[in-house]
Amino acid sequence: MISPEDLTMENFTYYAPTKVVFGRGVEEQAGSLAKAAGAHTVMVHYGSDRIQKTGLLDRVVAALKAANLKVVTLGGVVPNPELGLIRQGIALARAQQVDFILAIGGGSVIDSAKAIALGALDDGDVWELYRHERRVDQALPVGSVLTIAAAGSEMSNGSVVTNEQTHEKCDYVSDLLRPRFAILNPELTTSLPWYQTAAGCTDILMHTMERYFTPSSMATTDAIAEALMKTVIAQTRKLQADPTNYAARAEVMWAGSLSHNDLTGVGDLNGGDWSTHMLEHEVSGMFGVTHGAGLAAIWGLWARLVYQHCLPRFVRFARAVWGIEGTDEEAVALAGIEAMETFYREIGMPTSLGELGVHPTPAQIDQMVTQCLRATGGQSGTALVLKRPEMTKIYEMANH
Repeated sequence: MISPEDLTMENFTYYAPTKVVFGRGVEEQAGSLAKAAGAHTVMVHYGSDRIQKTGLLDRVVAALKAANLKVVTLGGVVPNPELGLIRQGIALARAQQVDFILAIGGGSVIDSAKAIALGALDDGDVWELYRHERRVDQALPVGSVLTIAAAGSEMSNGSVVTNEQTHEKCDYVSDLLRPRFAILNPELTTSLPWYQTAAGCTDILMHTMERYFTPSSMATTDAIAEALMKTVIAQTRKLQADPTNYAARAEVMWAGSLSHNDLTGVGDLNGGDWSTHMLEHEVSGMFGVTHGAGLAAIWGLWARLVYQHCLPRFVRFARAVWGIEGTDEEAVALAGIEAMETFYREIGMPTSLGELGVHPTPAQIDQMVTQCLRATGGQSGTALVLKRPEMTKIYEMANH
């Protein structure tokens, strides 16, 4: 194990202003929470029919109206939220003088709500923001009722959307996007299919792992990250055995929020590696795969390419998270990577793009690399800086 004396801790600012209301039935508080946040006209933004069929949409709308708030609804969000619907939402928000947006759903819905919040108060095209062509200094406030434990967008300062015309998937990061409140009822996740649950748990793990495999950290942050990863692994296995296990749903839901509210990156100057995420964005943008599954398909290939350049971190990961012993550090690191991939297979996640039915052509790989380089400013990563040759190699290795 790396001793605390071996770690490099950088100065940091930690900001996580989202109010979390957690537990059974807490969606009934949506109206009082929105009103306390200054809302008068609320856009309720959602995606799947499941929100309607379970009665959740009606319960939340009733709670808002009981607080004397005007309600406007906009459904239709799909996984990898699309720019076209976001533009519709912006126009609707302006026309109805919406002053608060409440997302009911998972990360895709919350990210779409954040994009609408950005565009509603801006005169330009919202896609310019996601292409990093300019920035804004105001946005409508956002809240969330979470139905999928995965993306962590309910406490994060980021939003990722897809331009369905160009197949680009881009992000915008700003503290303006941190939700005012997050309503977390684990019961709302019990109706999810297993594949979505497993992909969500994978995304939660990856949000912590992206921050973990970096040159700088601090002992407290590492201990939190390792405990979170072990908890998610254990609770995912419990959910696979019993998807109705409330305690396991609760653990995973809370872990999802903690994994992406920057807590597990405190002390890291660079804010994490994020190469796996950026590479996956291009895959899901082009092929529409589930984000968590895409991450699982790419991570092992990324890890095998970079582990020798960040060996102490991979050794610590193998020992602290997977309990792997041994004195040969390279063998320990590789065993940790294999243990992670074995877990992915155990819960039904892929470890290659081929397992997702995705076989990009050389031209498609070149397009994904080009778009990834543009999105990352020409390079990505801290464990190992990836440029065109490395990105191309990972896509080629994953393409089987």
